[in-house]
Amino acid sequence: MPLRSDLKNWGSITKGLHWLIALAVIGLLCVGPWMVELPISANKVRVYALHKSTGVTVLALMCLRMAWRLIEGRRPRLPPGMPAWQRGLANASHGLLYLALLVMPLSGWIFNSAANFPLQWFGLVSMPALAAPDPSIKQLARDVHGWTAWLLIGLVTLHVLAALKHHFFDRDPTLRRMLPGGNVRR
Repeated sequence: MPLRSDLKNWGSITKGLHWLIALAVIGLLCVGPWMVELPISANKVRVYALHKSTGVTVLALMCLRMAWRLIEGRRPRLPPGMPAWQRGLANASHGLLYLALLVMPLSGWIFNSAANFPLQWFGLVSMPALAAPDPSIKQLARDVHGWTAWLLIGLVTLHVLAALKHHFFDRDPTLRRMLPGGNVRR
């Protein structure tokens, strides 16, 4: 499988970043609500540390994905005959996904900083604070983090449903092109 995308298929770098980010985000969205309900314990601290480290990793992967998208330049074409409103919705939802996938980890990092907690990436690297300790910034960042989680749940659901619609109803290669090992024949 080629590293770079062409006009018919996504390259392995794009696919790899897509699926790494997808798995991490789904895991974070599942763990987030559960971890806040844990009783105060060493286990809760470990779960929070893992959640924060994974969130920072998502931020780094998103930056890498956006850089790769700029470097690569070309992307597979949307299916021919796709109505303009669907093209517009696809572009808008992808733009919102990218924005939410940047806002979510940044708001978490700011929340952590404003709460005056140290942040270490998997216990290996101390991350700088993005805000001084401040209860109002902490609350704002917490609210943004929570609302962005709901936005992401909605966008991911829409994204998956659209991919399934393309695959099962439109019978076009949209989903197959993004699956590992799935390519459209030349």
